[in-house]
Amino acid sequence: MKLYNTLTRKKEDFKPIEDSVVKIYTCGPTVYQYASIGNFRAYLFMDSLRRVLKSNGYKLQHVMNITDVGHLVSDADEGEDKMEKSAREQQKSPLEIAEYYTAIFMRDIDRLNIDKPEMIVKATDNIPEMIEFVEKLLEKGYAYETSDGIYFDISKFEGYGKLSRMNFEEQQAGARVEVNEEKRHPADFALWKKSQKGRLQEWESPWGMGYPGWHIECSAMGLKYLGERFDIHTGGVDHIPIHHENEIAQTEALLGKPAVNIWMHNEFLLVDGGKMSKSLGNCYTLDDLEARGYSPLCYRYFVLNAHYRSKLNFTFEGMEAAKKSLSKLVSAVKSHKDAPGEVDAKILDEFRNEFYQAVNDDLNIPKALGVVWNMARYSVKSDKIYRLILETDKILGLDLHLDAEVQPEVPSDLDPDVEARVRARHEARKAKNFAEADRIRNELKQEGIVLEDMPNGVKVTVDGRSHVVEFG
Repeated sequence: MKLYNTLTRKKEDFKPIEDSVVKIYTCGPTVYQYASIGNFRAYLFMDSLRRVLKSNGYKLQHVMNITDVGHLVSDADEGEDKMEKSAREQQKSPLEIAEYYTAIFMRDIDRLNIDKPEMIVKATDNIPEMIEFVEKLLEKGYAYETSDGIYFDISKFEGYGKLSRMNFEEQQAGARVEVNEEKRHPADFALWKKSQKGRLQEWESPWGMGYPGWHIECSAMGLKYLGERFDIHTGGVDHIPIHHENEIAQTEALLGKPAVNIWMHNEFLLVDGGKMSKSLGNCYTLDDLEARGYSPLCYRYFVLNAHYRSKLNFTFEGMEAAKKSLSKLVSAVKSHKDAPGEVDAKILDEFRNEFYQAVNDDLNIPKALGVVWNMARYSVKSDKIYRLILETDKILGLDLHLDAEVQPEVPSDLDPDVEARVRARHEARKAKNFAEADRIRNELKQEGIVLEDMPNGVKVTVDGRSHVVEFG
């Protein structure tokens, strides 16, 4: 089995630290809003990794964190905490926000057939370990205190930048003026932040009331639940230059040695060739896809058709093609069920070997999917082919023995009165009667109904479920 290591920029033969056990850490969601389909690409990659490792006979000790504090809006050390920002906007406590969005996230990974890690741990349940970690870095001289927190001094860690391969000395020479002039280097990052007035989440520490930095959370929880050395750390490519670079620095500074053997990252999901963002109205959720008639398994199939290290461009034309293709695959697989035809054992072995060679070559799921298509299209209809395809589906996770989820009939259960008011708002905006449009939006908001404008319509969220009202 070969896996691509971001740290070395090459495929490596995978050999676990312990013979039959693989220890993995995955950066989990920050639970302040609905996870987008872009977020779920990372967890579908995580799922493929888990399934392939299991197919090779390994037992897994896999940790995924739930970030429910400390992740600032900038992903670095600036801006408001995402959890607190969401809590203020929705007039709820951070705990209520975390519990609600965690439950929705867990529901969605179930709908995508994502195999859950053995340990799912919340940052807020591990604050003492984070404080202890920071204390030790201070003792070792890798950290320093300022008026607003404790920061890691990257100049003290010789290997800083080895994951992203960024030149931080050049960066310092051309750095912009820092908001925090007490930092010794622009790239120094917060290990612990001291509370400001009005803070909703805070804990007692040797430096007064405060809360952990985002990066220290994963390092502390990785050390606590997996030990000083583990096999694989996963996340999205957006984590490479800041989050994972900082994890490496603080953990290796503490331990005096590397903690992770292989770093693995999935590429971005683009939308119509560009970035996915709420401001562009293209930050789609699974509910948005279902509202348009696409099941979660259609999205899973769409994602599996691209290698995890390749950028993937999402379009609704692509989703329509995936929906039709998955339906055809299910029908082709079904044609082999209980069929009496005989297939030579050598041919079955060739199919099996080709499939496993593909998935063991850095999770080449698209190639493996091609093998399944070749089996499904095989001229002799045989139950042996059917059983072999179901064996491979333990890795693909497409439920190829079922067809009910492929082309769901998704009735619009949006209340007709709500839809009428959404359309009335649209007409008011077209007529430039913005006062009336705002009145309707505010009226709906008071009823707990949230509107989000999109390029060709409006996403309407009621009781955690999204509906799309399209305009001609």
